[in-house]
Amino acid sequence: MKLLSTTLALLMLFTMAPAGEKNPFFAMDTIARGKPEVVVPMLRELGYAGLGGAPGDAAMARALTAAGLRYFNGYHTITLDASRPALDEPMRKMIEAMPGSALWLAVAGVQRDGVAFPASSADADETAVARLRELSAHAAPLGVKIALYPHTGFWLERVDDAIRLAAKVDDPAVGVTFNLCHWLKVEGSQRDPVPVLRMAQPRLMFVTINGADTGDTKTMGWDRLIRPLGEGSYDVGAFLRSLRATGYDGPVGFQGYGIPGDARMVLQKTMAAWRELPP
Repeated sequence: MKLLSTTLALLMLFTMAPAGEKNPFFAMDTIARGKPEVVVPMLRELGYAGLGGAPGDAAMARALTAAGLRYFNGYHTITLDASRPALDEPMRKMIEAMPGSALWLAVAGVQRDGVAFPASSADADETAVARLRELSAHAAPLGVKIALYPHTGFWLERVDDAIRLAAKVDDPAVGVTFNLCHWLKVEGSQRDPVPVLRMAQPRLMFVTINGADTGDTKTMGWDRLIRPLGEGSYDVGAFLRSLRATGYDGPVGFQGYGIPGDARMVLQKTMAAWRELPP
């Protein structure tokens, strides 16, 4: 009973956070690092709409909400197994600690009978769909959405795979993320993302961007594919115009993984570049 009342109180608190403007721009904790007393004032001062952080971080979520910011999502990596439920006790507690937010789920692997399926293999879909429905059945009543997060080198590494999987789950609480840096690494800069963005649009929950170079991006390191916004030869402005033309008005996050230097300066420079991008 105490857990239920605490969860309901958190749900009321977190969902009171303002929805914000069209395409609210948030920072990921890959660059906005630290405790709430450090991160929250910095994000508010620099003009970010909130944070994509650790899953189930209720203390950070409360601090963000109190400052008028949003706890957009919590990133979590999982391996889905046909012989083992995804909703174990740690996952249950994690979800219950983040009502009104989203679980940013990167599926590292899917396995059956101890054998892992190859990356992007649709043969794993039956197992993946069953486990995702299991998670959503617990998460959705709490207002927690599940946003599939394509990640280089994982079973779920392609946006096309996330779209296919979300369509099979067929649950409005289960959607898709488009990560620019992973798209460039997996698909290359020559593939036009617009058709995929259009296909993803009905289930597109988050998009992440950053400065990056163009060219043979499949062979590039993260130092060239993840840079402060405003750096690199990739035309992020054109990408955003194409994204908005699909009708997407949801959150856009800044991916800052591995960027060297002072985090505050990187975030300040990125926000300045964001404000200079065409609407």
